Amino acid sequence: MHAQPQRKKHNFTHLYEVLTWVFIVVAAAFLGFFSIYALGIRTSVIGPSMEPTLVAGQEILMDQIIYQFSSPKRGDVIVFHPNGNENTHLYVKRVVGLPGETVQIKQGRLYIDGVQYAQDYSSELMEPGIAENVITLGVEEFFVLGDNRAESEDSRSADIGIVNRSMIEGKAWLHLTKDASEGIGRIK
Repeated sequence: MHAQPQRKKHNFTHLYEVLTWVFIVVAAAFLGFFSIYALGIRTSVIGPSMEPTLVAGQEILMDQIIYQFSSPKRGDVIVFHPNGNENTHLYVKRVVGLPGETVQIKQGRLYIDGVQYAQDYSSELMEPGIAENVITLGVEEFFVLGDNRAESEDSRSADIGIVNRSMIEGKAWLHLTKDASEGIGRIK
């Protein structure tokens, strides 16, 4: 008679252990799926517009979640569909102008709110395109440029223009290299 109560306790311990393992496996699968969805969307850089930061053909991982909780910041490298056209390839560019700011390119230099923008990404003079005249960005609008100003189709081009927040797919956060010895690196 004494063996039976111990046996029930023993069975409960096994059931608890099995349920714990099931929970851990389900939680790990959920976290893995979430991580891949949120932080692991792969796309490729097309063209030389982001050199030397990113090169043509280089693959990047995009974070699709970050801009659900925050806005793009100046210097962020974003991934977007120009004009919201999902039938075209994704563009990868750097945010330089933020909502509410004015942007203009005078004498090959970028001015934000009338002050020359001191940039670390490119020292070359650039063609102004549509930014020859002052552009005032709306509450959901961003002005983007490629790091390789001479070879970039970006917000200066009427075909791309101002990037609305709804066009942004995510933030480029890691780049993969073709040379396995270099591995993965953060995008700066």
